[in-house]
Amino acid sequence: MKIGNRDFDTKHHCYVMGILNVTPDSFSDGGKFQKINRALFHVEEMVEEGADIIDIGGESTRPGYAEVPAEEEMERVVPVIEKIRERFDIPISLDTCKVSVAKAGLSAGADMINDIWGLKHDAGMAAVIAGAGVPCCLMHNRKEAVYQSFIADVVDDLRESISLAEKAGISEDHIILDPGIGFAKSYEQNLEMIAKLDALHVLGCPLLLGCSRKSVIGLTLDLPADERLEGTLVTTVFGVIKGCGFVRVHDVKENVRAVRMAEAVKRYDSALSSESR
Repeated sequence: MKIGNRDFDTKHHCYVMGILNVTPDSFSDGGKFQKINRALFHVEEMVEEGADIIDIGGESTRPGYAEVPAEEEMERVVPVIEKIRERFDIPISLDTCKVSVAKAGLSAGADMINDIWGLKHDAGMAAVIAGAGVPCCLMHNRKEAVYQSFIADVVDDLRESISLAEKAGISEDHIILDPGIGFAKSYEQNLEMIAKLDALHVLGCPLLLGCSRKSVIGLTLDLPADERLEGTLVTTVFGVIKGCGFVRVHDVKENVRAVRMAEAVKRYDSALSSESR
């Protein structure tokens, strides 16, 4: 898979996507990187720490969030995308579910769209992505957390998103899937989804796992958002073991190290298994 000017071998490696929230109310780092200079400094930090992609969000999607008008979201993300494009040679992902914001972000230099509604929020999103010829990450989400058979329903929901993408002309090799940890799922369902990530491989697309500092970690460890690093690292290692192609995280340096260690063990385990056959 190619994102921006880089090739991503998701069958053999897990890549780290660094989070840049340019919002005043994100659950974990709200307001911290709103000013362009601070945002650029943080991007520089993440690049130096080994980030493979930067994911920019201009609307908080924490539980109970209020939707931001498209114009305001554009005002937050477009200047930052432009400046990152000028200064850094790294793929840029734009986290939005609005067509107008996606168009503006792609024009400013974004290399992919990360849609938390899996193309089901704004009817024109799939066409915009297809027209730009860029990859997309389609996250599992639904309005109500009511399931007949949880994992099977998640697979079916994501299959619908893939169908919307392909009907619009988005090629299969431009689709990444996100199981949507923390979205339309109970605490127990979030744990089950993490445990059964490999069930999504049936869909044939690379997987992105985004657990960083989320409530499933906070509830498990009884810790606030700024003390959830260790819990996040465990989910990252689990993502590597389960074959995820990407992890989306706040703490880049630590997660890059966790990915490298987990991959080393995984490679050694595979080699031993091959020798024993």
